Amino acid sequence: MSAYKQFNTQDLIVSPLEVNKGFYFKGGGILTGSDIGINRFTGSRGDYLTSGSQLSGTIPDQQIPSVLVYDSIKQLYYSNYLSGRGGFISNAITSSILLGANREGDTLIGGVQQTNFYNYEQTTLWPNKIFPTGTNTLTTQDSDYIVTQNGSLITSTENVSIGVISIPSKLFGDYIQPNSFYLEGPSGSIKDDGEGRLLWQHPNSPATNYEYMGGNIIYQHGIVTLFDSITEGSDLTDVYGTGLYGGALYGGNRTSRIDYIESFVSGSNVTMSFSSSYKLFETQYQCTIDENEFNYTLNPSAITGSQIPTIFSGSNIEWENTSSIGTPLGFVTSSYFEPYITTVGLYDENSQLLAVGKLAQPLQSSPTTDTTILVNIDR
Repeated sequence: MSAYKQFNTQDLIVSPLEVNKGFYFKGGGILTGSDIGINRFTGSRGDYLTSGSQLSGTIPDQQIPSVLVYDSIKQLYYSNYLSGRGGFISNAITSSILLGANREGDTLIGGVQQTNFYNYEQTTLWPNKIFPTGTNTLTTQDSDYIVTQNGSLITSTENVSIGVISIPSKLFGDYIQPNSFYLEGPSGSIKDDGEGRLLWQHPNSPATNYEYMGGNIIYQHGIVTLFDSITEGSDLTDVYGTGLYGGALYGGNRTSRIDYIESFVSGSNVTMSFSSSYKLFETQYQCTIDENEFNYTLNPSAITGSQIPTIFSGSNIEWENTSSIGTPLGFVTSSYFEPYITTVGLYDENSQLLAVGKLAQPLQSSPTTDTTILVNIDR
């Protein structure tokens, strides 16, 4: 048996609740499992009409053309930075003023060009978004060259590659938590700095020796981009002075971009970990029992000779309620009798039971003060 009470508007409180979960994966085969689905791509610059059949992706049934990987990443996250330097947006092109006889006679010459793409910025600080587009002119400031093992320089105009790691939304939830992403492979380890920029560590470097590299993480999309132009080699055999000042470190061989990327996006010897965040909405129902309410038991066993009412099926529905012919036990009629509450049920307007809450221990009702039971439901 039950007793009902209607909720008022002030009895319901809806509040957000953010929950976090950490993930750890070891091995390329684990990443591509059906219950995980972390796909890794190699993107390359090119013409889709001539090279669109070159597919990329570590999950066979989810492969896409590598040129589309390159173009989509460039458009979504780096289109405002293509003409800038040092990972910054290029300066706006403003109009010139042709002075007239007075201010009303001044004339603006030239159009105003501004960047007009939203590139999902992860920081208000230095974004470090340098996207490799390829160039035929090799300078010490360009990130589109490769330093080979013998120290020679070649342009990367015909073979510009990027790496992309796509984490599905079922894992990253609303976003990947900053300072939680970690990726380890044969070329070293990578972690994010909490501002969407990636730091790289050579496998032979000290544990704290992380450097900036060309790559970013888009926390709210679960997208990781990798495209460093050169990385420090493990053999220190170069003669002092052979390294390119400003573009390489003295005394170290270099690894090409494609080899560096492939070790992370195609290799099986990788380890990845990150934490995801997901926002839930918690509805709190305040079940308030006034001092004059629910002070009498509804348990039929408190009445002598009682039975639970029974419905007999047939052509005519008959009711038998024998509890009404009994008399309450003596302790029930005592002025000191205070029943215990063990269960709270939530019903809709049609008296259909929606949820049941069991108290950790029976709660004695009070005839002198109001009692409030809080029921929290996450959704």
